[in-house]
Amino acid sequence: MRRRSSILILLILLGHAGGVYGQDDPLSLEDIVTLRQVVSAVLSPGGEHIAYVLNVPRIPYVDDDGGAWRELHITDLEGNSRGFITGEVNIGQIAWSTDGETVYYLAERNDDDEFRALYGIPLAGGESQRLYSHDANIQSFHPSPDGRHIAFLATEGSPSEREELANLGFRAVVYGESRRSTRVWTLDIDADEPEAAAAELPGSASDFLWAPEGDRYLVALAPTPSVDDSFMSRQFHIVQADSGEVLVQLETVGKLGDAAWSPDGGQVAFVGAVDLSDPLPGQIFIAAADGEGIRALTPGYPGHVAQLEWRDADTLWYRGSRGLWNEIGVLAADGSSVLSTQPEGDPIARSFDAIPGSGTLAAIADTPGHPRELYVWSESGGYRRLTDSNPGLAERPLAVQETVTYPARDGLELEGVLVRPLESDPGQRHPLILVIHGGPEAHYSNGWMSGYSAPAQTLAARGYALFYPNYRASTGRGVEFSKLDHHDPAGKEFDDLVDAKAHLVDIGLADPGRVGITGGSYGGYATMWASTALSEHFAAGVAFVGISNLVSKVVSGDIPRELFEVHMRFWPWDDWQLALERSPIYHAGNSRTPLLILGGDRDTRVNPAQSLELYQTLKLRGDTPVRLVIYPGEGHGNSRMAARLDYSMRLVRWMDHYLTGPGGEAPPYELDHAGRLAEIKEGTE
Repeated sequence: MRRRSSILILLILLGHAGGVYGQDDPLSLEDIVTLRQVVSAVLSPGGEHIAYVLNVPRIPYVDDDGGAWRELHITDLEGNSRGFITGEVNIGQIAWSTDGETVYYLAERNDDDEFRALYGIPLAGGESQRLYSHDANIQSFHPSPDGRHIAFLATEGSPSEREELANLGFRAVVYGESRRSTRVWTLDIDADEPEAAAAELPGSASDFLWAPEGDRYLVALAPTPSVDDSFMSRQFHIVQADSGEVLVQLETVGKLGDAAWSPDGGQVAFVGAVDLSDPLPGQIFIAAADGEGIRALTPGYPGHVAQLEWRDADTLWYRGSRGLWNEIGVLAADGSSVLSTQPEGDPIARSFDAIPGSGTLAAIADTPGHPRELYVWSESGGYRRLTDSNPGLAERPLAVQETVTYPARDGLELEGVLVRPLESDPGQRHPLILVIHGGPEAHYSNGWMSGYSAPAQTLAARGYALFYPNYRASTGRGVEFSKLDHHDPAGKEFDDLVDAKAHLVDIGLADPGRVGITGGSYGGYATMWASTALSEHFAAGVAFVGISNLVSKVVSGDIPRELFEVHMRFWPWDDWQLALERSPIYHAGNSRTPLLILGGDRDTRVNPAQSLELYQTLKLRGDTPVRLVIYPGEGHGNSRMAARLDYSMRLVRWMDHYLTGPGGEAPPYELDHAGRLAEIKEGTE
């Protein structure tokens, strides 16, 4: 790696060193894909320090391809930060030792690290030490309250003879049966040669939490290691730590989310679903540690709770999404009060870490003008930002962003985030791009909106308006709203997209003849539907890892039961005609919308055949331009730098060609990566 030149290029791209992109230039695609973001943060036991992981993307055309580097940094509460492990590293989960003197982390750091191992680095300084290496990747780890033990989640390693046979070509995978269950392992961290022992538990483990006294732990178990079971069939179990005996199973239905022990170990609070067909766990429940008396604390909450932690013996902190905003609030453990204000204009908190008894939380949040950074939050002072990972960003021109409310044709009030063109004359109409979220159990908040799959600020600088609608079945508006797509896929939920366009045309912002649409996963489904069944409304589409055929989607992805239980609410064989009619391929003959289709060849969530089916059908049934781009080695979304930048470039060129350019035949399929590489080389010589 040429890391020093990578850093130089990053400084140039973000305006720190002048050169290619000056401080007055709008954000380029390369700017957007190389922005740094804080991705995890943990408070020290005493609350004086915060360890955090910083995502540092590789530099296109300079670094070898791959995912972003992940560095370990530590700061005090005034923002005095120091990099502890930086450069070409990939730090995974982090946690503090019980005494606050060491930060534990997961990584593959040494040449002999065949799998992700457990390391520790002293807060006072010094070298990292490998504390334990398992014979498979450690998925997560959890120091015990007394500091003597560490529990971790991992599968068992493959027998040596299996590896030998694999080298001889015997690598057959038995679908749905070869996957190994995740187990709970514990080890004595102070032993001279720590050895891990696995508990014999009834299922595949996730979401481990020690009880405050360390005598028990809470763990979620699914019947099998399948993705579908991890979504729909997990149950919380309380286990005796020393024997591995299951003491209690909490009887719940539907999806499970975050959980936390009360400070005295007598209760467990958790985020769960209200029933089996609830698309997302978003309500708070509480149960006695003996499993009795599970009760809902937030019935009728007008949003979705994503995270919770005990504040003291009687109250909980929670992070909830409500419409286009979110809140960190305080909830009485008896359910008697919710002290929240749903503050508009605050940063959008994506996660927090808290210590019971402390009034300060470490939060990761973003704003319309800045991607995710580390903040501290207090009940009295609100948010205070500690990090500035992209200092040059403050000098760059950014388009205005605002929230919008609009009516659906049936009178339902809907919301979205609008990014206006960077420059606009009074009365001027602009090309518009609708950006559709996936899920659909997801939603947009009024935070940082630019990423590789929707580079809002770059497009706004090119004269586009972008709108991010929270169509019906989005989360953030309560359970009832999130179920409005049930037994109606591609029905009213996608009519909401046409109504969003109509509203933006009516207010004089959008040019009705120059409207594009894009999205990934369920947003890709929406884009494919808009480009076929609703083709008269859209002049260009860019669909990413999208669904084109509900009949084959149900039986070719890794979540068929989840798709049935929380969305479709019918199996294709129960109503073949409805499944066909709600599939974009059924309407391909109607398509007049030039469509760019993209996806990875290792996508297990939405099989790549979904993209191929629509591409081939459109090619056979008409002459509307269509192109299919496959990214080798990528899954349900692009993780490597080259694939991310390539995606951004193709999206922008497709929209430019059909919304502001000549249209007609598709633009050339090749991108000028070679020319950009030559430019970079010339600039660094």
